[in-house]
Amino acid sequence: MVEKGTFMQAAQALNVTPSAVSHSVSQLESDLGFPLFIRNRTGVELTPDGTAILPTIQSILNLEDQLVQIADNINGINTGRIRIGAFSSVSNNWLPEIILRFKKQYPKIAVSLVQASFNEIAEQVRVGTIDIGFSLMPVAKQLIAIPLLKDPIYCITPRAYTPANGTFMTDRDMAHQNFILQQADYDRDTKKALDRYNVSTNSLHYSLDDQSILSMVEAGLGLGVLPKLALKKLVGDVNTYSFSEPFERTLCLVMNPTTQKSPSVARMQTVIEAYLKEHYPKDCLLA
Repeated sequence: MVEKGTFMQAAQALNVTPSAVSHSVSQLESDLGFPLFIRNRTGVELTPDGTAILPTIQSILNLEDQLVQIADNINGINTGRIRIGAFSSVSNNWLPEIILRFKKQYPKIAVSLVQASFNEIAEQVRVGTIDIGFSLMPVAKQLIAIPLLKDPIYCITPRAYTPANGTFMTDRDMAHQNFILQQADYDRDTKKALDRYNVSTNSLHYSLDDQSILSMVEAGLGLGVLPKLALKKLVGDVNTYSFSEPFERTLCLVMNPTTQKSPSVARMQTVIEAYLKEHYPKDCLLA
């Protein structure tokens, strides 16, 4: 219900009638003693009380999933599911090969992917709707966070632009410039870099994705600020310069202490760590 937003869509996903879903929800609300959903013409949404108990309900469902997986493993059947959350650069650069490797080893384990922002991923891991996620350090204390890689942050300029010293961006180069970035990126480490050079929010313009940022920079509409991983598969006639002092973000794996115990999550964690150790032997932060 929470994911689908309507009784009809939830019923279709569960292969039951809308009235059966409505009856189940009403029975649960009666047992709990308070309403879980607000019904309106466009669908349903959680009440504040429903939001408060959602993590607990999701934890119960996840534990039931784990029980089935453990029983299957005892019987020699590698089944289950794994829900991965990742932001765009991880989805584009790491996950295709990681998921392919995982599916070759465990073909009966279903894998689904949710692409979202760093904060959204951490929150969905916290409530249990994502089993394992890629985010940035730091994360909430109640989550398990495993640092993976330091990812340097660079300034992207049009091909014709060169810093005053020809090598890196200084205060003088950054002054009176317009910058193009994703709104979700104006947080944490990207913000630290821009704040260091006193870049005003009036000088910021937002784009939908990293490739669009490069296209706008290439057209001379401003400068971009992007991490190394995001640049890996992007195409554009641009220059990449470091700053006068280094800026970087720390990519990490985040898990809920409950879902981490799931056999499928443990297997996916092993595949992810093996991939990173192989591709980043010098830079990987994993032991």
